[in-house]
Amino acid sequence: MATTLSVLQEELSSVDSELQAVEIQVQELLERQQDLLQKKSVLTKKIKQFSDTESGSSKDTESAAEDWNKEDFPWSKKVREVLRNSFKLPKFRPLQLETINVTMAGRDVFLVMPTGGGKSLCYQLPAVCSDGFTLVICPLVSLMEDQLMVLEQLKVSATLLNASSSKEHVKWVYTEMLSSSSQLKLIYVTPEKIAKSKMFVSKLEKAYQAGRLTHIAVDEVHCCSQWGHDFRPDYKLLGILKRQFPNASLIGLTATATSHVLHDAQKILCIQKCITFTASFNRPNLYYEVRQKSPVAQNFIEDIVKLINRRYKGLSGIIYCFSQKDAEQVTMSLQQLGIKAGTYHANMEPKDKSRVHKRWSANEIQIVVATVAFGMGIDKPDVRFVIHHSMSKSMENYYQESGRAGRDDQKADCILYYGFGDIFRISTMVVMENVGQQKLYDMVSYCHNLNR
Repeated sequence: MATTLSVLQEELSSVDSELQAVEIQVQELLERQQDLLQKKSVLTKKIKQFSDTESGSSKDTESAAEDWNKEDFPWSKKVREVLRNSFKLPKFRPLQLETINVTMAGRDVFLVMPTGGGKSLCYQLPAVCSDGFTLVICPLVSLMEDQLMVLEQLKVSATLLNASSSKEHVKWVYTEMLSSSSQLKLIYVTPEKIAKSKMFVSKLEKAYQAGRLTHIAVDEVHCCSQWGHDFRPDYKLLGILKRQFPNASLIGLTATATSHVLHDAQKILCIQKCITFTASFNRPNLYYEVRQKSPVAQNFIEDIVKLINRRYKGLSGIIYCFSQKDAEQVTMSLQQLGIKAGTYHANMEPKDKSRVHKRWSANEIQIVVATVAFGMGIDKPDVRFVIHHSMSKSMENYYQESGRAGRDDQKADCILYYGFGDIFRISTMVVMENVGQQKLYDMVSYCHNLNR
């Protein structure tokens, strides 16, 4: 009996000790709870203040857009006349008027607008309405040639300078840059021209001093940033433009750029203050489809040919390929099966690329089979289909490439052929890029998504 009582007393003592420990823990937890509640209160207030600031800034942005969406500026009458008489357009598309007004006011602006939204008009029209000329920096010769063909039809004086320009042409351009009686309104160059031609930069400086360099347009401005999906090193050297020509307004244009990429591009271009407009990216006229790629090359080509002959007979299109070799082989296969097609890639002679581009624009050939060297800014309105022979390296690239379809706002198809072999080929290309692998995985995820 005594032994049992002793055991019970020991157990009671143990429970008392544990209860004391629990009470201490409860007290510590209550104190911790109080601390957390106080911190929560402080953080909630800070978040509210931050949200108010953000909403205020977004209101400022919205009011800024509203401020520029007017036609009572000193230049408004001329802008409207040039829109109708020179560009043969009845009205502006969303955010075009706002961007043009900002540019005409001599302010710097970034415009994020989907492929096919009408970005090029936002610097072409101010160029026609202003004294002097506009310098346009583009990453691809095909883009420049495409715009020049359209401008030539509209009787707007424009030209380009690149590695294949003759000495006579270069001399003529340099003369026009400095001539007060010149009718030349747009000069297109690649970023390499700014980075590597001291003579050209010297002529720009003289033109600027003479009041001839009025506006600067940096197309595909996301190429400035290493975080962009199509980074180009020579774009990083374009900061010289605002440093050397601070009073020339700059417009940066892109179809795909995050706020982080835009902020990075703004720093690289040495822009102090910048108005940014972002258009809606919904294009309901485009139909997207992913198809399984046959592992047998001949069967795959025959599938594409059936699609072209049945659904797109006589209609204009683009087929994007992973490599130059793929583009050449696909072109040859299509031609053998009676399809009028031409190849376009970076290693072709400039005259051969121009010939293919012009024949396609004139509907003399039905399809351009190309690498990504063909594309940014291509402005053929009646492209009824864009077929991807293999998937793009990122969703941003795919959005931009497929967006070359249906620029006339009529229905068009974007068809992507997907095979596992594409993943391994592309992964070797993007392995050294910032977040390149993740972007590729996002692309793969899209291909596997049954709820597209």
